[in-house]
Amino acid sequence: MAFNLYSLENKTILVTGASSGIGRGIAVLCAKMGGKIILNGRNLIKLQETRALLEGEEHYIVVGDLTLNEELHRVVDELPQLDGVVHCAGIGQRVLCKLITEEEIDRVMRINFKAPVMLQSLLLKQKKINKSASIVFITSIASESPSYGNALYSASKGALISYANCLGLELSHKKVRVNCISPAMVMTDLIYEGGITEEQLKEDEKKYPLKRYYANEIPPKIMKCIWKLSNTKNAIVRGGLAFIFLFKKNDYKLKDIDMLSFIDNEKFFIEIFI
Repeated sequence: MAFNLYSLENKTILVTGASSGIGRGIAVLCAKMGGKIILNGRNLIKLQETRALLEGEEHYIVVGDLTLNEELHRVVDELPQLDGVVHCAGIGQRVLCKLITEEEIDRVMRINFKAPVMLQSLLLKQKKINKSASIVFITSIASESPSYGNALYSASKGALISYANCLGLELSHKKVRVNCISPAMVMTDLIYEGGITEEQLKEDEKKYPLKRYYANEIPPKIMKCIWKLSNTKNAIVRGGLAFIFLFKKNDYKLKDIDMLSFIDNEKFFIEIFI
Protein backbone atom coordinates (compact mmCIF):
# COMPACT_ATOMS: atom_id res chain seq x y z
CA MET A 1 0.00 0.00 0.00
CA ALA A 2 1.33 3.43 -0.89
CA PHE A 3 2.25 5.66 2.01
CA ASN A 4 0.10 8.60 0.90
CA LEU A 5 -3.18 7.63 2.52
CA TYR A 6 -4.47 10.97 1.32
CA SER A 7 -2.85 14.16 0.13
CA LEU A 8 -2.04 17.24 2.16
CA GLU A 9 -1.25 19.25 -0.94
CA ASN A 10 -2.29 22.90 -0.64
CA LYS A 11 -2.79 22.39 3.11
CA THR A 12 -0.92 24.46 5.69
CA ILE A 13 -0.21 22.66 8.95
CA LEU A 14 1.17 24.10 12.20
CA VAL A 15 3.10 21.63 14.36
CA THR A 16 4.12 22.75 17.84
CA GLY A 17 6.88 20.95 19.72
CA ALA A 18 8.43 20.24 16.32
CA SER A 19 12.05 20.41 17.49
CA SER A 20 12.21 16.74 18.52
CA GLY A 21 10.37 13.52 19.29
CA ILE A 22 6.80 12.95 18.14
CA GLY A 23 6.42 16.53 16.92
CA ARG A 24 9.42 16.20 14.63
CA GLY A 25 8.22 12.84 13.33
CA ILE A 26 4.75 14.18 12.55
CA ALA A 27 6.19 17.23 10.78
CA VAL A 28 8.36 15.00 8.58
CA LEU A 29 5.43 12.77 7.63
CA CYS A 30 3.04 15.68 7.00
CA ALA A 31 5.61 17.16 4.63
CA LYS A 32 5.98 13.80 2.88
CA MET A 33 2.21 13.86 2.32
CA GLY A 34 2.51 17.19 0.52
CA GLY A 35 1.62 19.69 3.24
CA LYS A 36 3.21 23.06 3.88
CA ILE A 37 4.53 22.75 7.42
CA ILE A 38 5.08 25.54 9.94
CA LEU A 39 7.41 24.42 12.70
CA ASN A 40 7.12 25.89 16.18
CA GLY A 41 9.32 25.41 19.22
CA ARG A 42 11.73 27.29 21.46
CA ASN A 43 15.05 25.98 20.11
CA LEU A 44 15.97 27.42 16.70
CA ILE A 45 18.86 25.02 16.11
CA LYS A 46 16.68 21.95 16.72
CA LEU A 47 13.90 23.39 14.56
CA GLN A 48 16.41 23.91 11.76
CA GLU A 49 17.41 20.26 12.11
CA THR A 50 13.75 19.30 11.71
CA ARG A 51 13.37 21.63 8.73
CA ALA A 52 16.31 19.92 7.01
CA LEU A 53 14.43 16.61 7.18
CA LEU A 54 11.30 17.88 5.42
CA GLU A 55 10.53 17.18 1.78
CA GLY A 56 9.65 20.31 -0.18
CA GLU A 57 10.69 23.94 -0.02
CA GLU A 58 7.71 25.90 1.34
CA HIS A 59 8.08 24.98 5.00
CA TYR A 60 9.27 27.50 7.53
CA ILE A 61 10.02 28.07 11.21
CA VAL A 62 8.30 30.33 13.73
CA VAL A 63 10.33 30.30 16.95
CA GLY A 64 8.51 31.19 20.14
CA ASP A 65 7.79 30.15 23.71
CA LEU A 66 4.04 29.64 23.82
CA THR A 67 3.97 29.98 27.61
CA LEU A 68 4.96 33.66 27.33
CA ASN A 69 2.07 35.93 26.38
CA GLU A 70 4.10 38.35 24.26
CA GLU A 71 5.77 35.56 22.29
CA LEU A 72 2.47 33.73 21.88
CA HIS A 73 0.88 36.80 20.28
CA ARG A 74 3.90 37.31 18.03
CA VAL A 75 3.82 33.69 16.86
CA VAL A 76 0.11 33.85 16.00
CA ASP A 77 0.56 37.19 14.22
CA GLU A 78 3.18 35.56 11.97
CA LEU A 79 0.97 32.62 11.03
CA PRO A 80 -1.08 32.36 7.82
CA GLN A 81 -4.48 30.70 7.53
CA LEU A 82 -4.25 27.13 8.79
CA ASP A 83 -5.85 23.92 7.58
CA GLY A 84 -4.48 21.92 10.49
CA VAL A 85 -2.87 22.27 13.90
CA VAL A 86 -1.03 19.48 15.72
CA HIS A 87 -0.35 20.41 19.35
CA CYS A 88 2.71 18.36 20.34
CA ALA A 89 4.60 20.58 22.79
CA GLY A 90 4.81 19.27 26.34
CA ILE A 91 7.01 18.17 29.23
CA GLY A 92 7.18 15.22 31.59
CA GLN A 93 7.30 15.45 35.38
CA ARG A 94 7.76 12.57 37.82
CA VAL A 95 6.95 13.35 41.45
CA LEU A 96 5.00 11.46 44.10
CA CYS A 97 1.65 12.97 45.06
CA LYS A 98 2.75 13.75 48.60
CA LEU A 99 5.75 15.71 47.28
CA ILE A 100 3.98 17.86 44.68
CA THR A 101 4.64 21.59 45.05
CA GLU A 102 2.75 24.60 43.73
CA GLU A 103 5.71 25.43 41.50
CA GLU A 104 5.59 21.99 39.86
CA ILE A 105 1.84 22.24 39.32
CA ASP A 106 2.22 25.65 37.72
CA ARG A 107 5.07 24.52 35.45
CA VAL A 108 3.45 21.33 34.16
CA MET A 109 -0.01 22.83 33.68
CA ARG A 110 1.42 25.99 32.08
CA ILE A 111 3.28 24.03 29.40
CA ASN A 112 1.05 20.98 28.89
CA PHE A 113 -2.39 22.61 29.26
CA LYS A 114 -2.41 26.40 29.39
CA ALA A 115 -0.07 26.94 26.42
CA PRO A 116 -2.02 24.85 23.86
CA VAL A 117 -5.34 26.19 25.14
CA MET A 118 -4.25 29.82 24.88
CA LEU A 119 -2.66 29.21 21.48
CA GLN A 120 -5.88 27.67 20.20
CA SER A 121 -7.95 30.49 21.67
CA LEU A 122 -5.83 33.13 19.96
CA LEU A 123 -5.89 31.26 16.65
CA LEU A 124 -9.69 31.30 16.77
CA LYS A 125 -9.93 34.94 17.85
CA GLN A 126 -7.71 36.01 14.96
CA LYS A 127 -9.64 33.76 12.56
CA LYS A 128 -6.56 31.76 11.58
CA ILE A 129 -8.42 28.42 11.39
CA ASN A 130 -10.01 27.61 8.04
CA LYS A 131 -13.42 26.01 7.74
CA SER A 132 -13.21 22.19 7.77
CA ALA A 133 -9.78 22.36 9.39
CA SER A 134 -8.44 19.66 11.69
CA ILE A 135 -7.08 20.25 15.19
CA VAL A 136 -5.20 17.41 16.88
CA PHE A 137 -3.83 17.29 20.42
CA ILE A 138 -1.13 14.74 21.25
CA THR A 139 -2.14 13.67 24.75
CA SER A 140 -1.19 10.44 26.55
CA ILE A 141 -2.51 7.12 27.71
CA ALA A 142 -1.34 8.34 31.14
CA SER A 143 -4.66 10.17 31.45
CA GLU A 144 -6.40 6.78 31.70
CA SER A 145 -3.63 4.60 33.08
CA PRO A 146 -2.20 5.76 36.43
CA SER A 147 1.39 5.13 37.40
CA TYR A 148 3.59 6.06 40.37
CA GLY A 149 4.86 9.63 40.32
CA ASN A 150 2.93 10.54 37.20
CA ALA A 151 -0.02 12.42 38.70
CA LEU A 152 0.85 15.88 37.38
CA TYR A 153 1.55 14.74 33.83
CA SER A 154 -1.55 12.52 33.81
CA ALA A 155 -3.74 15.35 35.09
CA SER A 156 -2.43 17.81 32.51
CA LYS A 157 -3.18 15.41 29.64
CA GLY A 158 -6.60 14.54 31.07
CA ALA A 159 -7.43 18.23 31.26
CA LEU A 160 -6.40 18.67 27.64
CA ILE A 161 -8.68 15.82 26.55
CA SER A 162 -11.65 17.36 28.37
CA TYR A 163 -10.89 20.73 26.78
CA ALA A 164 -10.66 19.15 23.32
CA ASN A 165 -14.07 17.53 23.69
CA CYS A 166 -15.65 20.91 24.49
CA LEU A 167 -13.72 22.65 21.71
CA GLY A 168 -14.91 20.07 19.19
CA LEU A 169 -18.52 20.68 20.21
CA GLU A 170 -18.15 24.45 19.89
CA LEU A 171 -16.51 24.26 16.45
CA SER A 172 -18.76 21.59 14.98
CA HIS A 173 -20.89 24.13 13.10
CA LYS A 174 -17.78 25.08 11.12
CA LYS A 175 -16.99 21.43 10.35
CA VAL A 176 -13.71 21.84 12.22
CA ARG A 177 -12.65 18.50 13.66
CA VAL A 178 -11.00 18.37 17.09
CA ASN A 179 -9.41 15.14 18.27
CA CYS A 180 -6.83 13.70 20.64
CA ILE A 181 -4.28 10.95 20.13
CA SER A 182 -2.93 9.28 23.26
CA PRO A 183 0.23 7.20 22.75
CA ALA A 184 1.69 4.98 25.42
CA MET A 185 5.39 5.26 26.30
CA VAL A 186 7.51 6.43 23.36
CA MET A 187 11.30 6.65 23.51
CA THR A 188 11.85 10.40 23.17
CA ASP A 189 13.79 13.01 25.15
CA LEU A 190 10.56 13.77 27.06
CA ILE A 191 10.91 10.55 29.06
CA TYR A 192 14.13 11.72 30.68
CA GLU A 193 12.74 15.14 31.62
CA GLY A 194 10.63 13.61 34.37
CA GLY A 195 13.55 12.47 36.51
CA ILE A 196 13.15 8.75 35.76
CA THR A 197 16.38 6.74 35.71
CA GLU A 198 17.74 4.44 32.99
CA GLU A 199 17.35 1.46 35.34
CA GLN A 200 13.68 2.30 35.98
CA LEU A 201 13.03 2.59 32.25
CA LYS A 202 14.59 -0.78 31.50
CA GLU A 203 12.53 -2.41 34.26
CA ASP A 204 9.32 -0.82 32.96
CA GLU A 205 10.04 -1.91 29.38
CA LYS A 206 9.91 -5.56 30.51
CA LYS A 207 6.15 -5.17 31.08
CA TYR A 208 5.57 -4.71 27.36
CA PRO A 209 5.16 -7.64 24.96
CA LEU A 210 7.94 -6.32 22.74
CA LYS A 211 10.12 -5.69 25.83
CA ARG A 212 10.76 -2.14 24.70
CA TYR A 213 9.07 1.23 24.17
CA TYR A 214 8.18 2.48 20.74
CA ALA A 215 10.67 4.67 18.91
CA ASN A 216 10.85 5.51 15.19
CA GLU A 217 7.78 3.47 14.29
CA ILE A 218 5.36 5.57 16.37
CA PRO A 219 4.99 8.71 14.16
CA PRO A 220 3.60 6.68 11.20
CA LYS A 221 1.10 5.03 13.55
CA ILE A 222 0.08 8.43 14.88
CA MET A 223 -0.22 9.77 11.33
CA LYS A 224 -2.63 6.95 10.51
CA CYS A 225 -4.73 8.03 13.49
CA ILE A 226 -4.54 11.68 12.48
CA TRP A 227 -5.68 10.80 8.97
CA LYS A 228 -8.62 8.72 10.19
CA LEU A 229 -9.66 11.41 12.66
CA SER A 230 -9.04 14.36 10.33
CA ASN A 231 -10.37 13.06 7.03
CA THR A 232 -13.69 14.78 6.29
CA LYS A 233 -15.15 11.43 5.25
CA ASN A 234 -14.64 10.21 8.82
CA ALA A 235 -15.57 13.50 10.46
CA ILE A 236 -15.98 13.33 14.22
CA VAL A 237 -17.09 16.84 14.97
CA ARG A 238 -17.77 16.37 18.66
CA GLY A 239 -14.30 15.21 19.53
CA GLY A 240 -12.63 11.85 19.26
CA LEU A 241 -9.96 10.11 21.28
CA ALA A 242 -7.52 7.54 19.93
CA PHE A 243 -5.49 5.43 22.32
CA ILE A 244 -2.32 3.82 21.02
CA PHE A 245 -1.53 0.92 23.30
CA LEU A 246 1.69 -1.00 23.78
CA PHE A 247 -0.06 -3.78 25.65
CA LYS A 248 -3.55 -5.24 25.72
CA LYS A 249 -6.03 -4.15 28.35
CA ASN A 250 -8.71 -6.67 29.18
CA ASP A 251 -11.35 -3.99 29.68
CA TYR A 252 -10.88 -2.46 26.21
CA LYS A 253 -11.89 -3.70 22.79
CA LEU A 254 -8.88 -3.09 20.59
CA LYS A 255 -8.99 -2.85 16.83
CA ASP A 256 -6.42 -1.87 14.25
CA ILE A 257 -6.88 1.58 12.75
CA ASP A 258 -7.69 0.00 9.37
CA MET A 259 -10.69 -1.70 11.00
CA LEU A 260 -11.95 1.45 12.66
CA SER A 261 -14.40 0.83 15.48
CA PHE A 262 -16.14 3.74 17.14
CA ILE A 263 -17.36 3.31 20.68
CA ASP A 264 -20.08 5.69 21.92
CA ASN A 265 -19.26 7.90 18.90
CA GLU A 266 -16.40 9.29 20.96
CA LYS A 267 -13.53 6.85 21.23
CA PHE A 268 -11.77 4.26 19.21
CA PHE A 269 -8.94 2.02 20.24
CA ILE A 270 -6.01 0.86 18.20
CA GLU A 271 -3.80 -2.12 18.75
CA ILE A 272 -0.50 -1.28 17.11
CA PHE A 273 1.68 -4.32 17.72
CA ILE A 274 0.23 -6.52 14.97
